[in-house]
Amino acid sequence: MRESLHAEWTKLRTLASTFWLLLAAAALTVAVSAAAAAAVRCPSGGCADDPAKISLTGIYLGQAVVAVLAVMAVSGEYGTGMIRLTLAATPHRLTVLAAKAAVLTGLVLVTGTIAIFASLLAGGLILPGHGIGPSHGYPAISASDGPVLRAAFGSVLYLALIALLSLGAATALREAAAAIGAVLGLLYVLPIIAVFTGNATLSRHLEQIAPMTAGLAIQATTGLNTLPISPWAGLGVLAAWAAGALVLGGMLLRSRDA
Repeated sequence: MRESLHAEWTKLRTLASTFWLLLAAAALTVAVSAAAAAAVRCPSGGCADDPAKISLTGIYLGQAVVAVLAVMAVSGEYGTGMIRLTLAATPHRLTVLAAKAAVLTGLVLVTGTIAIFASLLAGGLILPGHGIGPSHGYPAISASDGPVLRAAFGSVLYLALIALLSLGAATALREAAAAIGAVLGLLYVLPIIAVFTGNATLSRHLEQIAPMTAGLAIQATTGLNTLPISPWAGLGVLAAWAAGALVLGGMLLRSRDA
C-alpha cells in the first residue's frame, strides 16, 4: 500500500493541473463567499439570514472544481493509457483505488480547510457592516461557536466526500466528460427537479436524498427545524452516495480490462 500511495502522490503532484485546480477550488470558494456576503444587506436587523451559511456560499461553485480534479485523477490515466502501467505495477486493483482515494482526500481536506476558514473570515468581516452581526442579534462567526465550528468542519468533509463521489464515478465511467456530466448533474439537477415538482412532500423527499441539498444541510446554524434533513444526517446521505460510487467503481475496476 505504501508504494501505491507514493506512486499516486507522485502522479498527482507532478501534474500541473492538480495545483491549478486546487488553487481554483479555493479561490472560487472564497471569492464567491465574499461576494455573497457583500451582496446581502439587512440594515434594520431581523432578517431570516444565517451568517455562517452565507459565508460559505462559495462551496456551491468550489465543489464543481473539486469534482473535476477527482475525475481527472482517474480519467486522465485512461485517456493517456497510463492506467495499464499502473495496474501492471499494482495487480491488486482495489489497492490502486484506495491509494488514489487517500491521496485525493488528503489534498482536498487541506485545500478545503484553507478555503472554508478564509470564507468564514471574510464573512465575519463583511456581514456585520451590512447589518448581519451580533449588534443586530445574529450569532457571531467564530470558531469558538459550536454551530459555526460544525458548519466549517462539516463543509470541509463535504468537499472531501464530493471528491470521493467523483472518483468513484470516474472509475466506473472512465470517460472524463461522462463522469463530470454525471456528477454535476447529480449535484445540481436533482435540486432543480425538487423545486419544480409541484408537490411539497415529493420535493422535500428529493431534497433529503439529493447529495448536494442533503450534504449542505451541515452548513446551517439557524432554523434547523425548517431543514428537510438534520445536518449530520444530511452529510451521512452524501457519504452513502460517495460509498456507493466507490463500491461500484471498485467492482467495475476489478471486473473489466484496462
